Amino acid sequence: MDGIVSISQRIAGIQAQLTTLAPPRPAAAGTAAAFDALFTRALSELAPAGVLDPTAPASVPAVLDADGVPADLAVYGNGKVPMSALAPVGDTGHHLWAPAAQKFEDLLAAAAADGVTIGINDSYRTHERQVELAGELGLYPQGGLAAVPGTSRHGWGMAVDLRLNGEALQWMRVNGERFGFVEDTPRETWHWAFYPDRVSP
Repeated sequence: MDGIVSISQRIAGIQAQLTTLAPPRPAAAGTAAAFDALFTRALSELAPAGVLDPTAPASVPAVLDADGVPADLAVYGNGKVPMSALAPVGDTGHHLWAPAAQKFEDLLAAAAADGVTIGINDSYRTHERQVELAGELGLYPQGGLAAVPGTSRHGWGMAVDLRLNGEALQWMRVNGERFGFVEDTPRETWHWAFYPDRVSP
């Protein structure tokens, strides 16, 4: 109960502080611009330096649980992650775990700067799609090309299947790991998995 009282008192204090602040430039009362100006000013005055910067780009820390699963996605299950919890990979129509998506976009930009084109065939894979592929391609442990459904790194948005010509494959083998992407599956030169601990600073 003391915690609720303390929180209520803190909210009341913040509300009182907000009402005493003037916007940095005049704006019509009740407008969205006035609210945004007041809120931004209040944040900058009340928050410690470097905290709650509304102009800073949002970033998702690359946190994995003990099983190597993204902590922010673990609650959903492999292949059951909603698209709203994943990040788009540029305008490719593909989605990955947010840190993987960002690093893959960086990788694509670096490759393009070197005159290398890398295509993407597959990224996040639903559990249903994993089951379909296991039926079509056979299971990897039995000589096929599909992971056991529910175990694929694609099911966490942590792997991509790429379109690579010889030059692009060589580029990936030289540069992929500095972006966290590793060719980790023998017999599958197109499959590149994201390992955040491999990213070069």
